[in-house]
Amino acid sequence: MNSLFTRTLRPASSGLRSALIVALSAVLLSACGGGASTESNAAPPGVIQTTSYSGPAPSFPDVQAFRVSLWENIRGNDRCGACHNEGGQAPEFARSDDINLAYAEAQLLVDLTLPSDSRLVTKVSGGHNCWLGTDAASNQACGDIMTTWIENWAGSSGAGGGRQIILTAPQSLDDPGASKAFPGSSASFDPIHQLLTTHCAECHTPESLTPQSPYFADGDRDIAYEAAKAKINLDTPADSRLVVRLRDEFHNCWSSCASDAAEMLSAIQTFANAIPLNPIDPTLVTSKAMTILDGIVASGGNRHESNQIALWEFKSGQGSTAFDTSGVDPAIDLTLTGNIEWVGGYGINILSGKAQGSTVTSKKLHDAITPTGEYAIEAWVAPANVTQEDAYIVSYSGSDATRNFTLGQTLYNYDAFNRSSTTDQNGAPALSTADADEDLQATLQHVVVNFDPVGGRSIYVNGVFTDDLDASAGGNISSWRDNFALVLGNETSGNRQWQGIIRMVAIHNRVLTPEQITQNFDVGVGQKFFLLFYLGDHITTVPEPYLVFEVSQFDSYSYLFNQPRFISLDAGVTDPGALDIAGLRIGINGVVVDAGQAFQFIDTRAAGFNAPYTADGMLLSSQGTIVPVMKSPDQDEFFVSFEVLGNSTNVFIEPVPNPPSAPADGAPVPDIGLRTFEEINATMAAITTVSTQEPNVLDTYTRVKQQLPTSENMGGFLAAHQMAVAQMSIEYCNALVNDTTKRAAYWPDFSFPASLGAAFGPAADRDDVYGPIVERITLPDTFGAGLSSQPDIAAMKGEMSALTDRLAACYDFNTDTDNCEPGRTDTIVKAVCAAALGNAAMLMQ
Repeated sequence: MNSLFTRTLRPASSGLRSALIVALSAVLLSACGGGASTESNAAPPGVIQTTSYSGPAPSFPDVQAFRVSLWENIRGNDRCGACHNEGGQAPEFARSDDINLAYAEAQLLVDLTLPSDSRLVTKVSGGHNCWLGTDAASNQACGDIMTTWIENWAGSSGAGGGRQIILTAPQSLDDPGASKAFPGSSASFDPIHQLLTTHCAECHTPESLTPQSPYFADGDRDIAYEAAKAKINLDTPADSRLVVRLRDEFHNCWSSCASDAAEMLSAIQTFANAIPLNPIDPTLVTSKAMTILDGIVASGGNRHESNQIALWEFKSGQGSTAFDTSGVDPAIDLTLTGNIEWVGGYGINILSGKAQGSTVTSKKLHDAITPTGEYAIEAWVAPANVTQEDAYIVSYSGSDATRNFTLGQTLYNYDAFNRSSTTDQNGAPALSTADADEDLQATLQHVVVNFDPVGGRSIYVNGVFTDDLDASAGGNISSWRDNFALVLGNETSGNRQWQGIIRMVAIHNRVLTPEQITQNFDVGVGQKFFLLFYLGDHITTVPEPYLVFEVSQFDSYSYLFNQPRFISLDAGVTDPGALDIAGLRIGINGVVVDAGQAFQFIDTRAAGFNAPYTADGMLLSSQGTIVPVMKSPDQDEFFVSFEVLGNSTNVFIEPVPNPPSAPADGAPVPDIGLRTFEEINATMAAITTVSTQEPNVLDTYTRVKQQLPTSENMGGFLAAHQMAVAQMSIEYCNALVNDTTKRAAYWPDFSFPASLGAAFGPAADRDDVYGPIVERITLPDTFGAGLSSQPDIAAMKGEMSALTDRLAACYDFNTDTDNCEPGRTDTIVKAVCAAALGNAAMLMQ
């Protein structure tokens, strides 16, 4: 098959129109299955339960597929087998005496065409005896794992054609309605904020001993407001999660759960009552409305997961545990510690801390990988920056110095460590991507690290081999340790912190081929839905007309609307004829949003538009766009408006943008500035009359140039700058005094050489030395020009005189006794010259 979609009409059922079976790839079921995927072997790889069975042999191959993929996983006393066994609670699908009878019972409880709709899945995900726990996150994980086992069975049986997605018409076709929107200011949120900070701050703040996101109890009201929006239902305040958690789930009530819930409800009701409804513009030409929950789950696609032994998709979105939903026991469930936030649309954002499994369950990796001698690490990650070094993203290790494998980051590079016979116990030397390629970027990327005994390690980024070859190619992994732990975002020791978002991690006990890597990259990551917007009010010439978007929650703040296509759910429609569709815009909660309208230029009437109508419908655009989360994914209502839809038209007038507000005052800027490095050099040359090319001056300037100021901003002046200025001053004055011609012209009233007594004694006029240089620096008609105030010249000369006295202490002016080394007079002249030359009067401008 070459089409994206294949279609099969289902008989109409109550509340449903005709349905279209959509297989998200041209892959037959015999090559599909596993996880939220369409590929699987008959048996899950890795660790498989092998409890004895002595009953009748399977009657035919599908019974054996049921046994290996599902029955072996649910028959234990810690799972379904505790009740649904022979002689126990009906239905007896987990009975251990006869696999054929168990198979017959299980057939009534599974949907091999759409495993996620199976009764077994809906029961455990609804809280029925989930073996992982009783909270919502555990129930979600149990449902995901049960889905995986049923998909593995479906993939082995060859029944039904892979992981199929059935596009069904929405059960209700509602017009877009008026809605409330959260106000921009958090001021009216204050009463709710006070309740949250008073009673929830022990957990829901980043500073708490056990921080749990969302941080709606943060002391900063604006931060808390943004975090709480997803937990507040403006249209039905009683359904707000902040209320439900207290009223129905008895979560950390501070007095009586009923009264606490009523107090929270009252605060939210007051907040919501003050927000007016946003009526929809009656002139708009719109589709019917849809919510995310009305959509059809599209996650998974055609992933290759045949040899997958561990999988973290972070679907629960809450709690302190990230569940391994690979369906391969034992599950390596990860405990989240530190400042880790859940990301909308599946994922975790690691700000600090780590997500770590136990050494007992992590042993699964050792036991499943060492027999094959090869593996693949697969991850969807978004590094927070490209400045972090020695930061570990995925690591199976025991300490800073011992590991089996690690995927890490150093600046723009991915690093792959692997312990083998050709590397040390720390997996070094690492294979790193080339510096010049900058393969790692601070954006969402699909990364795969392969290792096999022949080729060694290889790295793929976004489906493409990085061309980096392993210098330590090959080797065996017989030295792997089985007492290490799997950890994300850090090292087990906690001192290899990585920051960023992890959307998915999978471990395979075989390498992924380039084709399989490309396949998994093309599928993408995260929670995806098909939203079907009904167009039948305006397009009357085509039965069952819909606009289909692939929609996902891109992150906690936005949705991704991707690849709109027109399609009829009537499989008999092969040519809808000419369609008039133009100017698509996405609306949320009754309002066409201002941002993200990438589809407004679609026009099927344009001469250049020639998309054919195929079994997949008519692709209107291959682009995607981002629109904001307004309330929360379970509350936002979407619709599509059109400038032209069938015979209906509406001229959309772009709103006049608000004039930009006056820019905020910046940080105070000094009224005076510094001379920069080249200005300092030129100024000193002019003041001293010494050329900038004088050899000793030029050598000193070359050495200290980078230490001199580069900016005129006075606030950036450092002590290191002054040290460089002092060195330049000394060298210029040294060159001036050593040049007999220049010094004679510079100090015409001072005799070189002269004794200290004659030069600086009681009868000497020291101003013969101080005056020329001070005047050149400070007089308004020279280098002090433009300064509103000048240094106190008398004070400057006083400091120069005090310096002279200290340097001339070896000379007794009373007895005219000279105990100084020869040339002391020249040295003192150089010193006072340098002190004056390097002072603030020269630096400022």
